[in-house]
Amino acid sequence: MKALVTGAGGTIGKVLCGLLEQRRIEVISWNRNKIPLEDYQQMEDFVSHVQPDILFHLGYASKPSGIENESWKINYEWPGELAWITRKLNVKFLFTSTNLVFSNSQQGPFDTASIPQAESGYGYEKRKAEEYVLSQNPASIVARLGWQIASAAGSNNMIDYLQNQMNKFGEVRVNINWKPACSFIEDTCDRLLDLALNDAPSLYMIDANTRWNLFEIATALNHQHGNRWKILPFAGENIDNRMNDERINIPALDQRLNLH
Repeated sequence: MKALVTGAGGTIGKVLCGLLEQRRIEVISWNRNKIPLEDYQQMEDFVSHVQPDILFHLGYASKPSGIENESWKINYEWPGELAWITRKLNVKFLFTSTNLVFSNSQQGPFDTASIPQAESGYGYEKRKAEEYVLSQNPASIVARLGWQIASAAGSNNMIDYLQNQMNKFGEVRVNINWKPACSFIEDTCDRLLDLALNDAPSLYMIDANTRWNLFEIATALNHQHGNRWKILPFAGENIDNRMNDERINIPALDQRLNLH
């Protein structure tokens, strides 16, 4: 079996590619410098040449590269074009989206019937991309993800955030009124692979947080990591962007952290 992966060098991509290789699945990484997303025919030719069984589209606009209207082209146009290519070439397509398709004025936990209302920024681009992907390829798998929890800093994950806040301010102030969508990255990737191999095309939501606020999560992570951060609570805006999808079997935070 062969998998083509965009965003293979990113936070989730590195872990997913490692998991694929452990499962003896050949991994081909999409190199944007060699296969530019501005050239549709070159993209189609590349996918046709690789002949993957599945294309995992994790790529997004993370670092500016000089493309005009870059964020929109990468976060919206690119996934839609890949959806069409995979439909045309009969390749399974999995697109990762985000809980940020919901605005902060919407209160979760959300289910797949909840209507996203993000009207600007990354969340809006991803919301529109979901619509575009499913219109171009109704057989796509769309997986909304929350904030990822890795084992160390160094990438865009919750541990990285806590460490950066500590480095910058000497403390980490966290909102007791925020219940974030989040999951451990290894569990997320395990579920993404399971979706790709075993589940029907649909919209899925991957979230391990059943009821915990950010202060509780950060405190438990701090204990797990040797109490290296000074975690301070504050009562901020009420935000609940958790997602609930009963089809997703993922270890709850209770199982991964000492939360009770």
